[in-house]
Amino acid sequence: MTNTFKQLLETKDVLLADGATGTNLFAMGLQSGDAPELWNVDEPKKIMALYQGSVDAGSDLFLTNSFGGTAARLKLHDAQGRVRELNRTAAELGREVADKAERKVAVAGSVGPTGEIFEPVGDMSHALAVEMFHEQADALKEGGADVLWLETISAPEEFRAAAEAFKLADMPWCGTMSFDTAGRTMMGVTSSDLAQLVEEFDNAPLAFGANCGTGASDILRTVLGFAAQGTERPIISKGNAGIPKYVDGHIHYDGTPELMGEYAVMARNAGAKIIGGCCGTMPDHLRHMREALDSRPRGDRPALEQIVEVLGPFTSDGDGTGDDANPGGERRSRRRRRA
Repeated sequence: MTNTFKQLLETKDVLLADGATGTNLFAMGLQSGDAPELWNVDEPKKIMALYQGSVDAGSDLFLTNSFGGTAARLKLHDAQGRVRELNRTAAELGREVADKAERKVAVAGSVGPTGEIFEPVGDMSHALAVEMFHEQADALKEGGADVLWLETISAPEEFRAAAEAFKLADMPWCGTMSFDTAGRTMMGVTSSDLAQLVEEFDNAPLAFGANCGTGASDILRTVLGFAAQGTERPIISKGNAGIPKYVDGHIHYDGTPELMGEYAVMARNAGAKIIGGCCGTMPDHLRHMREALDSRPRGDRPALEQIVEVLGPFTSDGDGTGDDANPGGERRSRRRRRA
């Protein structure tokens, strides 16, 4: 295991992460319902091309193709016995791409949710979740990941189980939740809740934040929520490229590369240290984000009205923390013109 990620975090003002995994793989031929993780073995050249696209666009780090790499998720494809193979290979392919780069690039081992509901409401126990996350973490570590990257989590119970597993694996990690329901996760967690949660662990994440959810405006409001807690821990912002729309038989995200460049600058100004894209974010988006971050000076923390003016309206009246001010409703038509 290298410490490239820690070095980048300590030496660079801001880090550019990667973009979408699924959106890019669908463009390469992945079919809906197929397990992307199987491509680590069946289509390794395409997975390396996915990674290389981020590196060529200027990303400082990219996530491995292992989001659904727990036994719980792979069981849906009768591949629960292949956790070690598929995750290790995902990281090994990433390591090969990163090590060929002419600059330092970190490999982040993606770890997504199990897809199960935790006890007492559901059937997933804390112990079983820790076991599953530990199995995946060990495999990503074996493959050469610099850091583990927990993402798209909704429940604090799942966040805690992953943190415990990563400690057992002796791996540094980062963690993000998805705030997609009026500024809260599906299980009701707010930005302030997560900022407090990450400080409870004796193996706290190197960085934390938000990914996926809705569009660029909403995730910036969540980033401002993290910053308002006074955290000194690096904040992650990995937002979708706009809003998904069904066009000509497929899902299209309406965020242009230019809009994502604006988003990247505003995310930095809002307090994010690690900035990337999620669903719909392609290499061209990343190139514009890289250029914007490199060419434009750091500015003041944006007000909600500025976010709406540049990126479009919020999708809900409040951010889940009690502040229900929404300057965006009357400008909805402006957002559509920018798409």
